[in-house]
Amino acid sequence: MQLEDLQIILKVAEFRSITGAATHLDISKATASAAVKRVESTLGVELFVRTTRQLRLSTAGERYIPQCQQALQTLTHAKEQIKSDHGVVDGELRIAVSSDLGRNQIAPWVEEFMDVHPELGVRFNLSDTTVDLFRDYVDIAIRYLRFGALDDGKLYGFKLCNVPYFMCATPEYIDRYGMPHHPDELSSHNGLLYQLHGMTNDVWTFNKDGKEYKVKMNSNRVTNDGDLVRRWCIEGKGLAIKSCLVIHEELIRGELVNVMPEYSVIPAELWMLFPSRQVISPAARLLRDTLKKKCHRILKQLIEADMINRSVLE
Repeated sequence: MQLEDLQIILKVAEFRSITGAATHLDISKATASAAVKRVESTLGVELFVRTTRQLRLSTAGERYIPQCQQALQTLTHAKEQIKSDHGVVDGELRIAVSSDLGRNQIAPWVEEFMDVHPELGVRFNLSDTTVDLFRDYVDIAIRYLRFGALDDGKLYGFKLCNVPYFMCATPEYIDRYGMPHHPDELSSHNGLLYQLHGMTNDVWTFNKDGKEYKVKMNSNRVTNDGDLVRRWCIEGKGLAIKSCLVIHEELIRGELVNVMPEYSVIPAELWMLFPSRQVISPAARLLRDTLKKKCHRILKQLIEADMINRSVLE
């Protein structure tokens, strides 16, 4: 019985399927099946009851799997502690991040990080669909969260920065369709809309002097890819609401205009989330520090350009 066998066993128990576990771990079904047989042979009991459609845990399996999981977490934590003590940065980071932020910022930043730490590998999950850190075999999820939204006791994370949002458009679009000065004027404009889980974000919310304004936007372009919304906006196809982290260069160069800046868009926070403290490796901690510095550098550039308030750094 090998340590890797126990990791496979846990996935078989999670998926209730050898095939499902093998697919998820990117190994052959024969390899996964052999691991199950080795563990059961070593223990002298069957951990799974085979049925025609799936596996289910036996009585012995129900007792063994939670202890196995706890033991592996302890071993992993001990291994990472040794690495941390010796300054070792290696292994593979499995990172889930939204398409827009991932392609335009996080991926390039991680490439720079890997140039400094060549023993490190990375596996990206670029998707606007929220991943399950436990089910989707992910070490780190980098997510925008509304203030106070991190209330899931199962997750542990680090806040990277506050994130102001802008309603923006190209100067050419504004020249053609005019600059709106009040939310009521947005009805004559084209909104570039984002859709997630079948729900289209066509109601935009603004605040001014404590008063909230909601506007239902007209649109001829809707997508489930945040990066495509950004590209449409840069091409002058309409108005978009975007995170400052992904449009800061265009704003500073004047390629995008902050529309109705006196009406603020609800801001967010950027978080680096982990399924548990035990999986926070030395590499993950160093990456966290790197990403935090990168984000704060962008915010400082926007402060210097007088586009956001210095309080955003608090």
